[in-house]
Parts: sequence; C-alpha cells; structure tokens
Amino acid sequence: MRDTGRKAEQRSPTVVCLKEVCFQAVRKHFAALATEAVLDLPTPLIKDLLRHLTVCQLDELQPALNQRGISTLSGWLGVLQDMCGPKHVIEQHTEEEAKHEVMRMLFTLVFYGFTNPFVKRNITNLNTPSFLWAAAKCIRHFFLSTSLHKRLQGLTAEERPLLNLLEKRIRSVGVSQCIDLSKRKTQTALYVLHRLLDHGVAKELVVHAKCPIVLAWLLHGRGSQYRNPELMNLMHSQKPSCVSPAASASADRASCSPGLETRMSEDQDDEVTPCKRSKLDSVSVEEEESRKANLTVDPQLLCQTFSPCDGPSAVACPWGQIDCLEIRQCGSDSLRVLNSALPTFSCLRSLTLHSISTFRDSDVLDLARALRQLSDSSCSSLTDLCISILPYTKLVVILLDASPNLTSLHVTIQNVMWDPRFSQHRPRTAESDKSAELPLEKLTVKVAELQTDLHFITSVLRRSPHLTSFHIAGIRLPTGSSQSRLLATLSESNHFLRSLNLEDMNLSDCLPEILNLLRDCKLEELQFNDCRLLEKWSNKEESLQQLVAALKTVPTLHTLSLAQNRLAKNVCVLAELFSGCSPSSVRRLNISSNFIQPAELLEFTNRLRTHRPPHQLTLDLRKNPGDRDPETWNTAMRGLRPFCVLLFEGWTSTGTMSDHISNM
Repeated sequence: MRDTGRKAEQRSPTVVCLKEVCFQAVRKHFAALATEAVLDLPTPLIKDLLRHLTVCQLDELQPALNQRGISTLSGWLGVLQDMCGPKHVIEQHTEEEAKHEVMRMLFTLVFYGFTNPFVKRNITNLNTPSFLWAAAKCIRHFFLSTSLHKRLQGLTAEERPLLNLLEKRIRSVGVSQCIDLSKRKTQTALYVLHRLLDHGVAKELVVHAKCPIVLAWLLHGRGSQYRNPELMNLMHSQKPSCVSPAASASADRASCSPGLETRMSEDQDDEVTPCKRSKLDSVSVEEEESRKANLTVDPQLLCQTFSPCDGPSAVACPWGQIDCLEIRQCGSDSLRVLNSALPTFSCLRSLTLHSISTFRDSDVLDLARALRQLSDSSCSSLTDLCISILPYTKLVVILLDASPNLTSLHVTIQNVMWDPRFSQHRPRTAESDKSAELPLEKLTVKVAELQTDLHFITSVLRRSPHLTSFHIAGIRLPTGSSQSRLLATLSESNHFLRSLNLEDMNLSDCLPEILNLLRDCKLEELQFNDCRLLEKWSNKEESLQQLVAALKTVPTLHTLSLAQNRLAKNVCVLAELFSGCSPSSVRRLNISSNFIQPAELLEFTNRLRTHRPPHQLTLDLRKNPGDRDPETWNTAMRGLRPFCVLLFEGWTSTGTMSDHISNM
C-alpha cells in the first residue's frame, strides 16, 4: 500500500483527480454495477477503492474479497478515521476488529436517531434497513434507551424481523434509564428486554440507572429465586392487556408469532419482510385511559400481548439466565435488592458494582454476608468481582474471605479523610498471613488514600500464589518508607505472574528490587506508568542501561510501558533493547508522556535504525512535544515508519507543559 501511495504522489493532479471521480461514481452507482463489476477490477485498484465505499458496500464486498485474499481493513480503518478525526489513534489491527468497532459505534447512533458529523454526512447511506441489518449481524451489545420509545415500538411492529435478528446475536444488554413500571409505554421496553434476555442468547446485563424495582424485575426468574415483594404485588395487581382482533390478523401472526425466528435461517437474514404496526401502538387517548388498569409487567403476559398466539395451549416462554451483571450508579436501595437475590443467584459468574460516591461500610458488609451465603450454598459459580468505590482498604480482605472462590478481583478504594476507626476495623495480626490460600489469578487494586497499609497488599499477594495478573495504582506510604517490600513479595510469592502493572507510585529507590524481580520471571506485559523511575538515580543513563539489560533477559516479554516517567533525553538508551545477539522480544513499547523533544526522538530513531527490532514494533509516542520542532519530529517519524507502527496524536506545547508540571 505504501508503494502504491508513493506512485500516486508522482502522478499528475489530473490523473489523480480523474481516479477520485471514478471512485465516487462507483460508490454512487454501486447497486447498478453489482459486486461482480468491482471484483473484476485489478487488485491494486480495488485496494484504492475501498476507502471510498460506504459501510454497507464494504460489508457486502468483504466475503468475496476475502476469498480472493484481499482484506477490507483499509476501508474500515478509513471509516474509523473519518468518524473519530485525524488526531485519533486507531488501535484496531485486524479486519474484524475494525469492522466491529465501526458497527458498534454506528448502530446505536443510527437506530435511535442520534447524530454526529459523520452520520450527518452519510445519513443517506446509513438511515436504511440494510445498514441496521448489516450492523445487527456484527454487534454483541444492545443499548436500550427508554426515552426514545418510538424506536423501540418499531421493533414490535414493522421492524420485528430486526428484533428477531438481535435476539440471536446480542450477548449483552444495557438499560440506560429508569423504567417507570406504572406507565403503559414502558411495556414496550420490558417486552424487548424479555425477548433479548429470555428468548435470546443475552446473558450479560448492564444497568446504568438507580432503579431498585426495575433491578428486581430484571433479576426475577433469571438465575435467582429471590421474589421481590414490591414487584410481586405489582405483577399480581395488574391484568394482561389484550390485543384487539384487528391487531391479531393473520398477516401479523404470520410475521410476529413465536417461532418465526427459528424458521428463519442464517442464509435468509437479508430477506426483511415488514410487519404491520400493531394497534396496541396507536390507540387513542380515550382508549389509553380506559386500559390503564390492564397494564402488565409479567414477561409471560407481555409476550402474549405483543406476540399473540392461537389459543391457550401455547408453550410458556423460557426464562433466561444472567451470567454477568454490572450495576452502575449502584446506590444503597439497589444494593439491598441485589443482596437479597445473591444467596440464590447460582448462575452468576461475574459481578461489577460502581457507585458515584463511596459505598457505606455497612452496605459493603451486607454485600459480604450475601456473598458468604452464596459461597456456602456450594452451587456458586461467581469467580469475578469488581467493586468501586470502597471506603477503606481492609474491606477487600473481608470480601475475599466471604467469596473464597474468586479468581479475579478489581477494587477501587477512596479515603481522603483519615478516620481512626478504619485502622481498627480489622486489626493487623500475624495470623492473617497464615490465612487460607486464595485461588486469585487476576488482582487490580486502585487506591486514593492519604496513606495505604502496604501490609494488606503483601498479605493478599502471599495468599495468592497462582496470581498471573497484578495491577496496583496510587499507593502512598509514610515519608521515608519504600515500595521495595511490595516488589520483594512479588519476587518471592508470585512466580506465575504474566502481567504486572505498577502505576502512580514512587519506585525511584527500588531499582535493585526491580532488577531482582526480572530475574527468572515469565512476564509477558510489564508497565511502570508514572512511577518516577529516574527521579533518584544519580547516573540516570547508567541505571537505565541496567534496567534495559535486565529486560532483555525476559524472553517472554512482548509489552513494555514506561509512560510518564520523565525519560526525556534518556529515551535513547531504550534503543539498546534490540542490540546484540539476543535482542528483546518486546513488540509494543509505550513511551508516551515522557517530555521527549524532537531532537531526542531523532537520536532515538538513529539508534533504533542501527539496532533494528527483529519484528515490527508498535511504538506509542503520544503526549510528547512534537510541535516544538515539527520538521525534526517528522524526520524522526519518517525514519521509524519502515519498521514501526506509530501511535501519535497532535499535541500542543501548552498541553505538554501542563503534563510536565503535573509530573515535577
């Protein structure tokens, strides 16, 4: 592609302009030309054409082009760049990754009628059933917005075939707003949720709003035996609304009856047959008022209302299961509903709880009791827990003890006010180090405290010999203390680590411990981000050379990040990673936010050309002051491009100076 581009630059403007005109004509008259006409073009011409095609045209051509060995990656990357802007760094490296990202971003915008500059420019090609159909085949998450009721109504009427397709494809459902179960129009949203969660394959649920009663509805019958009293009263007090005979005409039954989706084969997905709009969606104001008493939130009755069946012998609707649950804006009321459901929530595998404010310790202790009941039931499948924001560190140990089968734990802790009761809540004892071994494989701890009890961290690490991934951020120790004990514990107790991410902590006096950690380790990813590495090194270049030499001895290492460490002119030393007879295996190097000047990058480029990496290197150069000397910076970038994938976005010196001051 680079050779083709250089040849194009050498051609006359007239030839290039004529070529562009032809490409635009193909885009405009694609339907008349048909795919065969495009496939008959020479391969180089097809590759040039891809970036001029619409999303639907790329999707249509992709299977046939793949059979010819031609990737549509450049076309999808062109769409992403057009959507996100020229300064946005695109990190999708495969055809399917790029295509999925395009469809994911566009489907919600187009389906709900949201606009951005890209959608406005391409609305003619995007606001079509064919685009929604193509995108629905790719996406795995459906974002349900109850405020746009009419779009959801379409899924129960003329766009019901699209709902059938979503039912087969969607794995994750997001509920964006609180749903008022007393309003008739919300029945449409409940029905769509019922189809995706119970009839469909969706097993992941993301709840964005603080709606305890809706959370109870979502959990009801879907893996938990908990029966919320308020919800049960609501379900039993409401009668099912009936569809008028006219709305149950044979044409509607043929296209909307349960089982239609099982009769539609994958090969017939593109055959979209519109359905008549049900009269349920177009009743008069008087009819609406007279039927308020007939509201229902029972999923089984909702399904009969929106998809009427012939007679009472119809098979009952299935109940789905929720394997992964995420609750954002999780308040005390929602947590109480969840805690009541947890002891019988045997199918739950992953639980994520986010609170805008810090959880109360009493709420967390109630959660721990519910988790203990679930684990004691011997039928628990919960292995992943993510919770933020905890009020203090030692609650983490309580959660671990309450759910001893966890293999992944992600916690965020925030306590900016010192409170003596926190330090006394769970006193430190020698016995805590001898507690039962934990099966943890992944552990992430993000801390925002004035002072952190490092003993808690090291104790958990010693109890987790199977740990493969460890990410810790924000550790603050008393003046004069060192993080060396943390690194020593990792060396002694966690021999199976594959990914280590240390962030926002002072490691400037820990070089010996870092070098010791790298001996005989099997790390694949190593990140020292904002760790003030060079701050106390008397001879920065020599010490960095020691670190580089140690890194080269780790044959499994493929990702290295030294972002935000004030490397500046010392960045040149990193080129030695690839020197000698045993060059480093690193394939991704992040040196962003290091105040690297253009002249320093050019020196790094020259050294790297001498010690050329044995494989293509992805190099992250974001947030460095390239605008100080654009000509030198661009010269350095041109020297790197033959053997590097460069991640760089436009940056101004004023922004870089803010970054510089924040790291002083």
